Amino acid sequence: MWRLLEPLRAEDREAFLALAHPRTFARNEILCHEGDPADSLHLVERGHLAVSGTLASGAAATFTVLSPGDYFGELALLRTDRRRTATVTALEQSRTLAVAVTAFDRLCEHNPGIERVVSTLLADRIDLLSRRLLETMYESLDHRVCRRLLDLADAYGGGDGAVVIPLSQAQLADLVGATRPPVNQVLQRLADRDVVRLSRSRIEVLDRAELRRLSP
Repeated sequence: MWRLLEPLRAEDREAFLALAHPRTFARNEILCHEGDPADSLHLVERGHLAVSGTLASGAAATFTVLSPGDYFGELALLRTDRRRTATVTALEQSRTLAVAVTAFDRLCEHNPGIERVVSTLLADRIDLLSRRLLETMYESLDHRVCRRLLDLADAYGGGDGAVVIPLSQAQLADLVGATRPPVNQVLQRLADRDVVRLSRSRIEVLDRAELRRLSP
C-alpha cells in the first residue's frame, strides 16, 4: 500500500490505479533526470531506486533509496514549472506504476484531502533531509554509516536476520555524505567485528543489534 493513496476510499483507489501504466527498468537505468519535464507520478511496486541531485559545481549526492510502497514525482507535479527536482536511478531491475499528470490532477480535484496528505508527506521528507544534514554536520562518520546500513537493511529485508544490500561502497558513501576511502575504513572495522561482510558491489549486514548499539 502506498501512503499517498491511504486516505482514498477503496473504490477510488482502485479507479486511480486502473489508470496507472506499469513501467519496468533495468539495473542502473535512469527513470528521470533532474530538470526533466514531469509528466507522471510513479508508485514503486518492485525493486529499489536511488534519488540523487547535483550542485552547481557538478558534485552529486544521493538523498535516499526508495523501496516498494514508496513513490516519487508528486513534488514536481505540484510545482508551477512541473520539472523533476532529482534524478532517479534503478539500483536493480525495478517496476513502477506510472500515473499521468492528468490523472493526478483529477485525483486532487475529486479528493481535496489528498493535497493535505501530500503536504504532510512532503513535510516528513523535509524533516528527514534536515536530520540527515544535522547528522552530516555533527555526527561521527561511524555513526552515520551504521544508521544508513540499518535503514538499508530495513529496506532490503525485514526481520533481524542477515540481509544483502546490493550497493557499492561508493554508493553508500553518497548516502552518508562522505567519500569512499573513509567509509571503507569504517566498513572494514565493522567487518573485523563480524557486523558486516563485504564483497564486490554488495554489503551483507550480519548483526543489526550491534549496528543499533553503535548508532545511538
